[in-house]
Amino acid sequence: MNIDFNKNNDGLVPAIIQDATTKNVLMLGYMNEEAFTKTQETKIVTFFSRTKDRLWTKGEESGNVLHLVDMKLDCDNDTLLISVNPKGPTCHKGSDTCWNEKNNANYGFFSTLENVIAARIANKNTKKSYVASLFAKGINKVAQKVGEEAVETVIEAMDTNDELFLYESADLLFHYLMLLQAKGFTLKDIEAELMKRQK
Repeated sequence: MNIDFNKNNDGLVPAIIQDATTKNVLMLGYMNEEAFTKTQETKIVTFFSRTKDRLWTKGEESGNVLHLVDMKLDCDNDTLLISVNPKGPTCHKGSDTCWNEKNNANYGFFSTLENVIAARIANKNTKKSYVASLFAKGINKVAQKVGEEAVETVIEAMDTNDELFLYESADLLFHYLMLLQAKGFTLKDIEAELMKRQK
């Protein structure tokens, strides 16, 4: 890795810290060549602290260290992207990230959809919400609906109309997200199960 530590005339490069699993950005620090080398050797992320004017290993006092997973260098050779497995909160103020955000898994729109389903279940206004009305009928009805949508998806998969196949696939996934929540689970639980099978 050919890092340009002299580009800014201070011997430092920005190091963006990203959770290897959730892909959330946890913090931004700076590394000099010595911090970079120590991080590689110990597999625990070490920075150069501009305020302390010395090497600083994240978590050296709190124990909330950042376990190194991978390091990448950007196209200009002057910024690092460091993937980590964090132990505990990253921010010195106690939050998961230095932006005071939770370090939750994010599956893009699917996470948004999970949140919408959860909110509608909690609201229980069955007159206005399809989700709430289906949940009010019990888990058997939710499971039955997943079965119906699965059959419809399989039927469309054997046909040539891709538009209908995608439509039924979306229905299946939507109802499956509902069934997961009815059982007390989320996509994060499914991800964890699939990850166990990789080993």
